[in-house]
Amino acid sequence: MSARGQTVTDPGEIWPAPAKINLFLHVLGRRQDGYHDLQTAFQFLDFGDQLTFRLRSDGRIHRSGGIPGLPAAEDMVVKAATLLQSETGGRLGADVGLVKRIPAGGGLGGGSSDAATTLVALNLLWRCGLDDADLAGLGSRLGADVPVFVHGRAAWAEGIGDRLTPAEWPRLWYVVIHPGVSVRTAEIFSAPELTRNSPPIKISGFLSGGCRNDCTEVVRTRYAEVGRALDWLGRYGEARMTGTGACIFAAFDDGRRARAVLDDMPPEWWGVVARGLNRSPLLDRV
Repeated sequence: MSARGQTVTDPGEIWPAPAKINLFLHVLGRRQDGYHDLQTAFQFLDFGDQLTFRLRSDGRIHRSGGIPGLPAAEDMVVKAATLLQSETGGRLGADVGLVKRIPAGGGLGGGSSDAATTLVALNLLWRCGLDDADLAGLGSRLGADVPVFVHGRAAWAEGIGDRLTPAEWPRLWYVVIHPGVSVRTAEIFSAPELTRNSPPIKISGFLSGGCRNDCTEVVRTRYAEVGRALDWLGRYGEARMTGTGACIFAAFDDGRRARAVLDDMPPEWWGVVARGLNRSPLLDRV
């Protein structure tokens, strides 16, 4: 404990928050509660954010790093820590350092992954005693994608993305590109031109090919730079958008080929080569 009595442990503990991609995304219809029924396949990437936790005895939640200009109260890390503290009656706090590598508004699940890692890590560090189902339930109150990060398994997802079936997808290499624009999920799902009538499919249908991202044309029309990136990457392989964008990706069997494609990327974009993972590094950290 420090001389001022504010910290319980030192140094802090480092935890991973991996990115994800949606291998496809079908919108089946709009629900009465305003959400949409979906089918999608989640896979993690060996790339992501990094969080550091130092416990505090004064109950305060303090975040450093993260997205420049984003108020702490709006950060998913702070929201997750505050929710866990409130639900468990915890008296400890935490200093949370966030090294942000996943681009915001890109469809890679950065905020959801940060929230899930915060819930999982602080549940252990604060000794709250919640199990994965409890944590996933809390996570669903923060965002539809949070539970898949809590469970840490690649998955087939239905409902609003909350009905998860663990799955093993091919571990390919992905070129992931962010074309420099941020896309708001709410804008795309509220767009009148969004197609909402995809028929349900089974996992075997996905594996046999022919799936797509139903949000792509809406985003392409509204965000010209996403369309430009899709067209460029499509010269090297099947280019697909993850989530509601703005990030796009293409799969390759060979990491060297993927890195060669990334080397040709226009310099004004951000990009990374990452390997698909069916088990989140968060599970290994636990």
